[in-house]
Amino acid sequence: MKYGAMNVPTKSVVKEIKELGKLGFDYIELTIDAPEATPEVILKEKERIKEALSTYQLEVMGHLPTFLSIADLYKSIRNTSINEYIKALEAGCVLGIKKFIIHPGTIRGLGKQVKYKANKYADESLSIIVSKAAELKVTLCIENMFPELHAPTEPHEFEKIFSKHPDLKFTLDIAHAHIGTNKDRSPEFIRRYADKLSHIHISDNYGKEDNHLPIGVGMIDFRKIFKELNTIGYDDTMTLEVFSRDRDYLKMSLDKVKQMWVIS
Repeated sequence: MKYGAMNVPTKSVVKEIKELGKLGFDYIELTIDAPEATPEVILKEKERIKEALSTYQLEVMGHLPTFLSIADLYKSIRNTSINEYIKALEAGCVLGIKKFIIHPGTIRGLGKQVKYKANKYADESLSIIVSKAAELKVTLCIENMFPELHAPTEPHEFEKIFSKHPDLKFTLDIAHAHIGTNKDRSPEFIRRYADKLSHIHISDNYGKEDNHLPIGVGMIDFRKIFKELNTIGYDDTMTLEVFSRDRDYLKMSLDKVKQMWVIS
């Protein structure tokens, strides 16, 4: 298993690499997002970024922009969002990134009243991005969301997506799978998509919001989930999404996850 952490895109990428590198992670999941980690900034700072990664012996993978709108009812906004995704893919490839995470299209505003149309736009947009990823010869992993975002959340909702895009892989966000229901969706995701699972996001919460809490602070039963992962022989990448101001909690979470993984 390789363990990673995310940069905060409001901070310098190089400084984030240095800070996370000192905590003992195997890789950084580079969130390619505004204002300090846009494709333009990454290309401008590429040599310094590569040098920092080398210094701290960190591998790198990519997380495509979080707050774009590929399901928007406005075609111009969808097209701009698609273009930003493509720019992010290309910038990531300059750094040697081979695996990227993408959120499915979230539905906002009036799109909630015409979900059939917004979902259609989201799928059309995703098709373009998947094609670009194939052209660049990189792996694209789609992530499960949670009810508030009106994007694919339940395990069965990904069946059509994977059927249409057979090269698309899956990112299980354990925290997202714990929000909004009385049951944890992670075990079903793991069993149903064992052959697609290529990446994991992990943080804790109380089942209501995506709090990004340190491991063990919330109510998620990680030991149960880790047993399911071990059952399918999962041994790939796991990113800790613990966004505390004090990164001691991120390091403590890393130590807890490693310990639980060994004994699960």
